[in-house]
Amino acid sequence: MPRLVSWVRASDLVWLLIFGAMHFASPASDAAETEVMVAMFIFQVLSPRLPVFLTPRGLYLTIGLKLLLGYLLIGVTGGIESSYYPILFWPIISAATSLSSYGAVLCTLLTILGYLSQLLWLDWSRWEFDVYAIHEISLRTIFLCLVGYLTYELAQHNRQEARNYQAVAEQLAAANTNLQKAEEAMRRTERLAALGQLTAGLAHELRNPIGTIKNSAELLSKRLPAEDELSLELSGFIQSEVDRTNSLITRFLQFARPFQLQRSRGDISQVLDRAILHVERQFPNFTVTFVRNYAPDVPSVNVDQELIEQVFINLLANAAQASPPGSVVTVKTRADQQLLEVAVIDRGAGIDPAIQGSIFNPFFTTKKDGVGLGLAIVAKIVDEHAGRIVVESEPGQGSVFRVLLPLGVSGV
Repeated sequence: MPRLVSWVRASDLVWLLIFGAMHFASPASDAAETEVMVAMFIFQVLSPRLPVFLTPRGLYLTIGLKLLLGYLLIGVTGGIESSYYPILFWPIISAATSLSSYGAVLCTLLTILGYLSQLLWLDWSRWEFDVYAIHEISLRTIFLCLVGYLTYELAQHNRQEARNYQAVAEQLAAANTNLQKAEEAMRRTERLAALGQLTAGLAHELRNPIGTIKNSAELLSKRLPAEDELSLELSGFIQSEVDRTNSLITRFLQFARPFQLQRSRGDISQVLDRAILHVERQFPNFTVTFVRNYAPDVPSVNVDQELIEQVFINLLANAAQASPPGSVVTVKTRADQQLLEVAVIDRGAGIDPAIQGSIFNPFFTTKKDGVGLGLAIVAKIVDEHAGRIVVESEPGQGSVFRVLLPLGVSGV
């Protein structure tokens, strides 16, 4: 019983009252009229629940059955003179609210033809086709057209309002997304600013004792006898580790301090060539081949040559480290009227999608001896040039780092 109650809708009771009232209001209800009304009620209640009527083709079937049932009801209740002719509004309204303008017009014409076809079943020996009958039939067909047109106009208005509301909702969703991104960027900037101040202060305080340690190690190595190989080796370790620590401090300071761009116009191909040469000299153990794929129509750029070169040194070194021995790293350039694009393409292990959103965060690294500042500095330099960097990577297939710099008077 509870399942039956949950299955019955309030609209079902409304339809029951409507068809029941029509039956009792009929001046001369007979069995045929009752059977057609029961069929109409059952169809109206069941059609929204049956999957066959819920498809696009099922919609046409629904409208066709409504037209057929309305035609039968008029046919068994007096034909062209039937008081039930408004039942033909039923399929017309359904078509006008759910079909295109062509579908609504076609359904209206079929309904009118169906209604007028009732004239074929008249007993002309007992029915007089006078002026009054012509006017009456004409008015009824005009009413069918009027209902179809008004319903279609109202449906179109509702559809347009729905589209407007949907557009507003999408705009609000986009604005909300942009606001969240802006808030995240602001929080990230605040964290980076605080971290930068801390890093700069700490690095400054560390440089003095590190310098003292290095000088002491150099002085000690000079005074050690040549036969004391162990002490000389340990002294060398101290100096190399001090140099490594000093290099890390330099990178910390480079990340922390604001950049003062020294722009100059030049050829991006030359910048890339210098970066490739630097990586080849700095990492002679790399066995990858750098392939240049420069577009010939790339204009000169107005950038900080040294900083942009540092961007590509980092990207090329990362690409070479990620690539298997004997593979190729491609450097590709292209430009349109607004952007200069430089792509560094490798065929290495790729980047796990779970960490792609974190690779530009400071101190995030997957390397055992990495610091996590290389890509953070790259992103900062590109941001300072009003550009952006895009990463496309698939595990096992390699990665593409695209540096996009704006071409314009105030930009590149």
